[in-house]
Amino acid sequence: MLGFAPMPLIDDFLIQYELGQAVLLLFVLSLPVGYVRKSWKITGINAIMFGILFIIVPSLGGGEVHYAFLGIVLLVIGPMLYISGDR
Repeated sequence: MLGFAPMPLIDDFLIQYELGQAVLLLFVLSLPVGYVRKSWKITGINAIMFGILFIIVPSLGGGEVHYAFLGIVLLVIGPMLYISGDR
């Protein structure tokens, strides 16, 4: 048997939260990537992908309607960031 299995620990921690909250955490943690690389295009692609994900999350039963509204906002802002980016 394995002496240490981290998956039950992670599962016990995440069971307290909705799927939408976990995706929001991933979005916030992924934002510094565009800042560190100094690229608006990376941030724009990130916003578009998470916008699509936030629209899908309420239909999966993992979140409330306000996550869908956040997804719509990200789908509007994401292409603007991508187009205005230099690299």
